[in-house]
Amino acid sequence: MTTRPGFHLAIPVDDLGKARDFYGGVLGLSEGRSASVWVDWNFYEHQVVTHVVADAARPAVAGHNPVDGHEVPVPHFGLILPISDFHALADRLRAAGTKFVIEPYLRFEDEPGEQWTMFLLDPAGNALEFKAFRDESQIFAK
Repeated sequence: MTTRPGFHLAIPVDDLGKARDFYGGVLGLSEGRSASVWVDWNFYEHQVVTHVVADAARPAVAGHNPVDGHEVPVPHFGLILPISDFHALADRLRAAGTKFVIEPYLRFEDEPGEQWTMFLLDPAGNALEFKAFRDESQIFAK
């Protein structure tokens, strides 16, 4: 059996309407199957499912770790994009009035793994990171 590599991620949200506005409207993801308590999203050819959870008091961000002078929210998820797509998404997020946890910037400049990165929260407080490497062969470079 041959499968296409990819990932599936289920994340908690407290309001499907807000999730639809953010994932569909702001991020521009296409919606797949859904029910009254969940929605599948095409997250750049990967599956992210927003599930309504009753306990809205749970912390989506458990803590932070210092990276390159910034406090990176943990846990977080996201994608590595081509540089042009990264900047187009950053522009789209700015136009939507997104408040960034870490504004888009170039991290590890002139070092192995040089990358553009940005962090933001979805309406339920789930942290997302999008990044773009100058040289994708450096993704796992030490």
